[in-house]
Amino acid sequence: MADTGARNDPFPAFRFEVRLDDLPVAGFSECTGLRLETDVQEYNEGGLNSVVRKFPTRTKQSNVTLKRGIVDRVMWDWYFNLTQGIVDPKNGSILVRDRSGQNVVMEWHIRGAFPCKWMGPDLNATQNSVAVETLELCHQGIERQQ
Repeated sequence: MADTGARNDPFPAFRFEVRLDDLPVAGFSECTGLRLETDVQEYNEGGLNSVVRKFPTRTKQSNVTLKRGIVDRVMWDWYFNLTQGIVDPKNGSILVRDRSGQNVVMEWHIRGAFPCKWMGPDLNATQNSVAVETLELCHQGIERQQ
């Protein structure tokens, strides 16, 4: 007999938080690029023509892209310092909260992140949209904590 009311719904993707070491908390509207991909080496084994053996090799991580409405210049300053030769890598966390917003249900840690691309807002006098900046972070690895 099935349990009544015992359901595991997927977690909402809109309750997330991004923290980067000593940078002030910033509200991001999007966070993409939580992605790992493992390269595969194919090996054609001699005398065995029915299959190609595959072996995992190196795992690569994608850049993490953050978008937010512009409220201050903290992200710009971090990127601009990089263009001046001042590299300031930061560790960070990306947290996903449950529907109530109280409990962390997923958490990823990124190591050694630094901005590798900044994109300013699209400005258009015929619209009333929010000015959004995009910051792309290169990093040295990602781990799931929870």
